[in-house]
Amino acid sequence: MRNAFFAISASLAMLSFAACSPAGEQQASGANPDCFRRSTDMVGGPFELVGSDGRTLTQKDFAGRKALVFFGYTYCPDICPITLYNVGKAMQDVPADKQPATIFISVDPARDTPETIAQYIRSNGFPKEIMGLTGSEAQLTAAADAFKTSFGRGDESESAGGYLVSHSSILYLMDENWKLQTFFMQDESAEAIASCLKALD
Repeated sequence: MRNAFFAISASLAMLSFAACSPAGEQQASGANPDCFRRSTDMVGGPFELVGSDGRTLTQKDFAGRKALVFFGYTYCPDICPITLYNVGKAMQDVPADKQPATIFISVDPARDTPETIAQYIRSNGFPKEIMGLTGSEAQLTAAADAFKTSFGRGDESESAGGYLVSHSSILYLMDENWKLQTFFMQDESAEAIASCLKALD
């Protein structure tokens, strides 16, 4: 499972899709040029998951508004909280009419119940408008497949939860029609995310 995860992640990165440009290569808008070269119809598809409020939701519930989508889990030691914190920080610099919703999809159904996710997404610094989603293993696999990614439970560890979960570190921006408009890699700052969001139509 872990080898498949890395293979799919590598394929997605190549599909883009161009590598990040040097920091000095910026457009007049202040956004990295790659911000405008990462759209594709190949990523993003139908899903049916359970919200942190217990409601069953699909991609249709987010139609008409852009949405940032991130796969992770509440026991994630670093990537997940850092990414969500950076999104929250970025939103402080994005006008209200350009702020997308944020969707956090947990890929750890064994531990992340809707109640657990609801508590997690209220963490200090996360985006104000964030929705947590989870589901069965089959539902989550279908959602991950739609985003050309994968996830898998790792070996037992000394972490608080007892094991880690491999997952994508990509932050996807879906447009109003649920098509991938751009994406952000793990090392992109809150400032870079904000600049890109402000520059996109």
